[in-house]
Amino acid sequence: MSHAHQIVPREQLDFGLDGDIPKYWFGGDAFKSRFFDAMSTIFPEGERYFISCVRDYRDQVTDPKLLQDIKDFMRQEGQHGIVHTQYNDRLKAQGIDVAMLEKTLKHILFGIIRKHLPAAVTLADTAASEHMTAIMAHGFFERKEVLAKADPRMRAMYAWHAMEEIEHKAVAFDVMQKVAKVGYLRRVMAMAIVTIAFNIHALLITRYMLKVDGFSRWQRVKMFAKGLGWIFGPGGLYMPIFKHYIQYYKPGFHPWQGGQMKSYDLWLDTFNRTGDPIAAGEVLHAAGA
Repeated sequence: MSHAHQIVPREQLDFGLDGDIPKYWFGGDAFKSRFFDAMSTIFPEGERYFISCVRDYRDQVTDPKLLQDIKDFMRQEGQHGIVHTQYNDRLKAQGIDVAMLEKTLKHILFGIIRKHLPAAVTLADTAASEHMTAIMAHGFFERKEVLAKADPRMRAMYAWHAMEEIEHKAVAFDVMQKVAKVGYLRRVMAMAIVTIAFNIHALLITRYMLKVDGFSRWQRVKMFAKGLGWIFGPGGLYMPIFKHYIQYYKPGFHPWQGGQMKSYDLWLDTFNRTGDPIAAGEVLHAAGA
């Protein structure tokens, strides 16, 4: 099954991340801002991990189309890491020890997981993670209310990342199935583990950031009580995309069975006409239901 979108690496994009973006850029909400900030600290090392896991099998690929997809996938993921590193420089200026967070994650991903687990397992982790980020794109941008209060520059940065995740969402999966020959059980176990590990890690970083910000333990408890409902509750970040998420557990699943994002073409057309990722992000946001 071929992908429905062309994978296009977009480089040297300017989101104004060094501008006057508020500390709590998500409508002044500290928890929501820090949860997305926490995800950003995960991405640079996470993208390097994904690239490494796919690269393990590149020399075994004989399909020219898949080889080109892998090349473009790696370039896109590399750019994601670069932009999120710029994003994370903002966090350093706010007193967040980003270097410590990245060092910890690097040790987990490269010093433990890639060092001790078979390449097929780490590739299955990558395919699962790619599915999660692709369906997050649907969840965050098909419903206008989700990011309605976000700073337009941050919203545009996440929009660009999301659209490219959709473009390459099947690459790691195709390598996993066609080349690594990963079976059903390993595939779904990877998704279950990645789902739990990603959210726990992001929430632990969120807690750390809020502590650095000076919120008391009781204040953080109240923030988490409300914030967890925003993430996992009815109408929250995840519940509306659960049907897309659970499809991964079906035998015979392929990422493109989930269909295309209706507003992807609007984002792509605006970006191609203007070269402005912030304008494209605003068009995408306006198109949400």
